[in-house]
Amino acid sequence: MIRFLVLIFFALCASVLAEEKKNTKYKFSFGVIADCQYCVAPDRGQRKYSASKEKLHQCVEHFNKEDLSFVIHLGDFIDRDFSSFDEILPIYNSLEAPGYHVLGNHDFEVADEYKSQVPKKLGMPSKYYDFKIKNWRFVCLDGNDLSFIAYPKGSKRYQESEAYYHEQKIRSPKWNGGVGAEQMSWVRKVLQAAEGSQEKVILFSHFPVYPQDPHNLWNAKEVIKLLEEFSCVKAYINGHNHKGKYGIKGGIHYLTCKGMVDSETTAYSIVRVYHDRLELSGYGRETKLKLMNLRKNK
Repeated sequence: MIRFLVLIFFALCASVLAEEKKNTKYKFSFGVIADCQYCVAPDRGQRKYSASKEKLHQCVEHFNKEDLSFVIHLGDFIDRDFSSFDEILPIYNSLEAPGYHVLGNHDFEVADEYKSQVPKKLGMPSKYYDFKIKNWRFVCLDGNDLSFIAYPKGSKRYQESEAYYHEQKIRSPKWNGGVGAEQMSWVRKVLQAAEGSQEKVILFSHFPVYPQDPHNLWNAKEVIKLLEEFSCVKAYINGHNHKGKYGIKGGIHYLTCKGMVDSETTAYSIVRVYHDRLELSGYGRETKLKLMNLRKNK
């Protein structure tokens, strides 16, 4: 009898240790940069445009010393001028880990004839897309799907964006953007598949949706409503608001990362993915943060 109880005790200890190990060892990590916003131009307030080149170089050097599954840049890779891409892209493309992008409003601050070339220039498979690391699905949104900046003035897409903005009585500034109906349908299908496969999902976008802020997507409430339908969604990570911000709603963590372009100090993060949480190590102006108690898949 005593021997039986001892065996049960050791079995319980082994189970506890296994669960503790699962929760203390991270599964993989990735790098995050927001708003590099490089261009050759005089500084404007806190924005040190030309300094972003050296900041990005130092950031990439750091990332290349880490065991990262990928790196994501959260939009506004440049501030203006299509030629700025040729100056800054070689640095980002020297990453040893795969490097991804989402589109920011400033990425389209180029001459009209170049606007359609921006995604290809950044090496993106399309304006919005997804990819998978282990059992995590990463969904990259295009917040310029509806936009006054991403399309030549007077074009069909510009006119559609203008009509949407006025018909929906949008109060969010025109330099923000929105996620169109076709893309929303695509997101729903991706989340449905992820839910069915018991995957966990993080969404990346340039524009925030929560907490309330002047930088938010035109249809932020619509996006939030969709995300809250799916228990697989754990977090939404974005740039655009260079000051950064954080909130949690409906069990989903919403994180706005600080802009690299602001001040003489850099800003970027490494995110470590655990079974039940995300831990961010911030560098420069970026802060250290734990996104705890990720909601469980149903």
